[in-house]
Amino acid sequence: MNLEIILFIVLALVAVVSSVAMITRPHPVISAVFLILNFFALSGLYLLLNAQFIAVVQVIVYAGAIMVLFLFVLMLLNTNKEDNIFKQNKALKIFAIAIAVLIFAQVAFLIFFSSPSDALNSQVAESVQSGTIQQIGTKLYTDYILPFEAAGFLLLAATIGALVLSKKKFE
Repeated sequence: MNLEIILFIVLALVAVVSSVAMITRPHPVISAVFLILNFFALSGLYLLLNAQFIAVVQVIVYAGAIMVLFLFVLMLLNTNKEDNIFKQNKALKIFAIAIAVLIFAQVAFLIFFSSPSDALNSQVAESVQSGTIQQIGTKLYTDYILPFEAAGFLLLAATIGALVLSKKKFE
């Protein structure tokens, strides 16, 4: 086995274990920490697929910004008084378990009974190269410079508007 397969197995196991731990933890803050671990494992899997830009965006946007906001909201909410929905509704618990078993059976069927193609056609080779930071940067700053600048000005206007609206007293 080469290093790429070993890294894939380790990152896939981390992603699966952290996702199962995320949905089985009773405390939402601990679940959010496991979700962050899952985001990092997925970012590593994206790196194995030569999609460097998506890996970086995964860490910066999801694990960085969105999860900080999510944790902030969870800390503000008092989630200790919530009732467990599965204790109240047993039929919902049975339905959720049936859906989970069905999805697990589909994934197991794909793993054990499908055969991946070893041939690398031109479309697959082109898609591997299109996810690199160099390709995305070249497209962004040559073909899409006007929409990129417009998005920047839109974000600047939104930031200034938020500052103006949050100011209580005009001087």
